[in-house]
Amino acid sequence: MYPEALLGAAVANNAAWCDAVCRSHGYPGEFSTRLWISARHDLEFYPNAITLRPDVTAPEITPATDQSRRYAVKDSFARLDLAADGLTVLFEAEWIACAPASAVPGEPGWSWDLVTAACELGRWETAWAQGGSPRPLFRPELLADPRCAILACRRDGDLIAGIIAYTAAGVTGISNRSARSFPPGICGPAPCRP
Repeated sequence: MYPEALLGAAVANNAAWCDAVCRSHGYPGEFSTRLWISARHDLEFYPNAITLRPDVTAPEITPATDQSRRYAVKDSFARLDLAADGLTVLFEAEWIACAPASAVPGEPGWSWDLVTAACELGRWETAWAQGGSPRPLFRPELLADPRCAILACRRDGDLIAGIIAYTAAGVTGISNRSARSFPPGICGPAPCRP
């Protein structure tokens, strides 16, 4: 896949993931060819709007909003100046891509399992949030989404790491990585390179 197409797929995948999380809370977003918007939710870590094209303008992404409510924008292409609308940059990031890798042999006592039950999801989220999440973010509805895989890594039965894989737009996005420690060579400290 060419870099521009891969970037477009990554952006679309991330918007689909954000929509899945918001939808699970009763706040489905609306997609256009240029934007994804779910203006009413107040979920921590999730934007209210995502740019899907690099030529989106500030007036498109910041409709009249209730200034007393949280409103966050993910500028997928890092092109917008939203200061005039009262928005400030929270953080900057880069998209990274990796080609599919072959399986890495596991260490004895380590296992990766798909989270399939609501109670297990609750334990997974507590570990991910390090016990500090004020309300559940990842709802059981996500377990029924065939595009979503919430994975738990266990060592000798203890939950030590987790990750979410979401497949949409022809790619699989990896997010919400957490770990006390990862198995050697599996989602280790070195990030993937484009």
